[in-house]
Amino acid sequence: MKTTKKIKIGNTFLGGGSPVLVQSMLNVASTDIEGSVKQAVELEKAGCQVIRFAIPNEEALALVEPIKNATTVPLVADIHFDYRLALGAAERGIDKIRINPGNIGSEDRVKAVADMCNKKGLPIRIGVNSGSLEKEILAKYGSPTPEALVESAMYHASLLEKFDFDNIVISIKSSNVNTMIKAYELASEKCDYPLHLGVTEAGTERMGIIKSSIGIGSLLTHGIGDTIRVSLTDAPVKEVYAAFDILKAVGLKTDCPYLVSCPTCGRTRIDLVGLAKNVEERLRDCKKPITVAVMGCIVNGPGEAKEADIGVAGGDGCGLIFKKGEILRKVPEESLLDELMKEIEKL
Repeated sequence: MKTTKKIKIGNTFLGGGSPVLVQSMLNVASTDIEGSVKQAVELEKAGCQVIRFAIPNEEALALVEPIKNATTVPLVADIHFDYRLALGAAERGIDKIRINPGNIGSEDRVKAVADMCNKKGLPIRIGVNSGSLEKEILAKYGSPTPEALVESAMYHASLLEKFDFDNIVISIKSSNVNTMIKAYELASEKCDYPLHLGVTEAGTERMGIIKSSIGIGSLLTHGIGDTIRVSLTDAPVKEVYAAFDILKAVGLKTDCPYLVSCPTCGRTRIDLVGLAKNVEERLRDCKKPITVAVMGCIVNGPGEAKEADIGVAGGDGCGLIFKKGEILRKVPEESLLDELMKEIEKL
C-alpha cells in the first residue's frame, strides 16, 4: 500500500497507512431532514465510516446539525458552484468539504474556502469526473482521457495550494472502468494526496457492483486507494455492504468471517444454494476472523476446504460438519444451518 499524506477527518484518519475507509452518500431529498437523519443512522449501523450528503442550496445547510447530532461518523458536505455553502457547512460543524475549487468562481472565493477549512482543520475533497472537465483540458485531449482527468485534478489542487492549503483528498472518477483505473494509477504517481476510489454512475446493483469490484479492487490490490465508495442506483446501505465485501475479497478487511462455497454440481443432494445464502446472512454481524466453508459434497468438502476453520459438506439429505478438515459429526439437512452456527459460536 502506497503511503499517502495522513489527514484527519472528524474522529478518524484517512491516508498515511490508515485502514481504507468505506463511504456512502444519502439519496433522500435534501428537503427531507427527518428522512436524511434516518438514512444516516441506518448507514452508520451498517458500518459506513464516512457519510456524504448534498448541499444544493442554503436551505440544505439545515441538514448538518441534525445529522451530526444523530451520528458519530465523519460527515462530508457535497458542494457545487456556491462557495458560500461551503463556508456555511463549515460553520455548522461539517467534517469535510467536497468541492471543485475551479468551479466556485474567483480566486478570492477559493481563498475564503481554503482559509475557513484551514481555520477549522477540515479537509477538502477535490472531485473530478468525466463530466466536469474544463473546456480547455477537454479541447487539449479531445475526450475525458485518464491524462485529462488527472491534469484537471492537479489544477484544482494547485488552486488550493496557492493559499497554503494541502489538507486535500482527490477523487478522479469515470463510469468507464479502464479509464478510472488508469487515472488513479497516474494520480498515484503524481501526488501523495489520499485517493478516494470509485466508479461513478456505475449502474444498478448487479452491474454497479461488478464494475466497482473490478475498478476499486484492482487498484487496492496494487496498493492504491485510501477510501472507497461503491456507487449504486439503489439503497446506500447496499453500497456499504458491497464496499466491505470488496475489502474482504482483497484481504484488507479481516475482522469478519470469510465465506467459501462451491458452485454445486450433479453430485449435490442438498439445497446448497439456499444454505449458503442463509449462512452468509447469519454471519453478516459476526466479527470473528474465521473461514467458513459450505460445500456440496464429500468430494469438495473436508478435503478441498481443509483450511476452513469450520464448514459443512452435503450428503444425501444430510451433511457433515467439519473443522480444519476433520469430520465432527453427521447431521440431517434441516439441522445443518443451526448446527453450523453452534460450532461457529464456540470458535
